[in-house]
Amino acid sequence: MAGGTKRLPRAIREQQMLDAAVQMFSVNGYHETSMDAIAAEAQISKPMLYLYYGSKEDLFGACLNREMSRFIDGVRADIDFEQSPKDLLRNAIVSFMRYIDTNRASWIVMYTQATSTQAFAQTVREGRERIIELVAELVRAGTRSPRSDADIDMMAVALVGAGEAMATRLSTGDTDVEAAAELMINLFWLGLRGAPADRDVGPNLAAG
Repeated sequence: MAGGTKRLPRAIREQQMLDAAVQMFSVNGYHETSMDAIAAEAQISKPMLYLYYGSKEDLFGACLNREMSRFIDGVRADIDFEQSPKDLLRNAIVSFMRYIDTNRASWIVMYTQATSTQAFAQTVREGRERIIELVAELVRAGTRSPRSDADIDMMAVALVGAGEAMATRLSTGDTDVEAAAELMINLFWLGLRGAPADRDVGPNLAAG
């Protein structure tokens, strides 16, 4: 155990434990990660880890809640709803992808480990609904065509699904921030502009 850790304030020690747990869960998965391994990574004793978090399930739940809140708050903080629709879209998606790239272990815990563990299905659903609500705000602020709330919600669900898939590829190194962001921007922008029937008819078509 590292010397001097006994004097750490409780709040700092809790974050130290969560940081270690996120790292270990992201590498080995929920089921294969032991409390011994997390305690060793955090440089604390296993009894102390159990004192703060009564079980591995409690610890994983605390990790999931923290990482989900950090992700949503971090992306939301970069959004400026006063921007033009395309700038709003671009900055939001780039912020999203950069966050994933910088916090790959966090994303793996939130969307790979958590979604494969039934005990955390409700927490994942609640977090996903918060993300969908945020994306619906973006759609509402950026769309050029009047849309019903139901349409906006369905667009948000579809876009979040696409974003999750792209973020997972980014977190595993199968793509980079620029390529992932550009693909999502193009997809999102097409949705905001609307289907061809929703847009103004071009001069050539109007002349015909």
